[in-house]
Amino acid sequence: MSHYDYNTAGGYFLTFCTHNRKHFLSRIVGAIHESPEIQLTACGHIVDAILQNIPPHLHVTIDRYVIMPNHVHLIAVITEDDTLRAIRESPLHSSTIISNLIGYIKMNASKAIRRHYGDITVWQRGYYDHVVRNHADYMALAEYIQTNPLRWELDKLYSAE
Repeated sequence: MSHYDYNTAGGYFLTFCTHNRKHFLSRIVGAIHESPEIQLTACGHIVDAILQNIPPHLHVTIDRYVIMPNHVHLIAVITEDDTLRAIRESPLHSSTIISNLIGYIKMNASKAIRRHYGDITVWQRGYYDHVVRNHADYMALAEYIQTNPLRWELDKLYSAE
């Protein structure tokens, strides 16, 4: 939303994809009738470690996430504090907490992955964002994250027919 202040306290559902949607972050295993399981690749473990260790200076916590083969979904929460108020009021601050978060994740994951696998392009440009509007919206998004591996397997099944 072009008019929205992405430094505002609250929840944000974010999605970002690998370059050319290449499958290298995880594998989905398990029968469709069971609960499909995510097996992270070495690259997926790098992303996982970054998501679990977001530094406090970014002013955001990761509430829940899923690392799919070619994309990541997460709910990030910005909490109100004096530092956040100062960031929102600063005329010199042109980037947002959300864009800084995505930049931090992508940059650090890319550096670590390139150290191990050479000079590859890891991420697609940009990201998708959705402002969490209320508790019902949050619950629907949390369920979407939780059930994403099952939808992945069902999509694969139906696209093979």
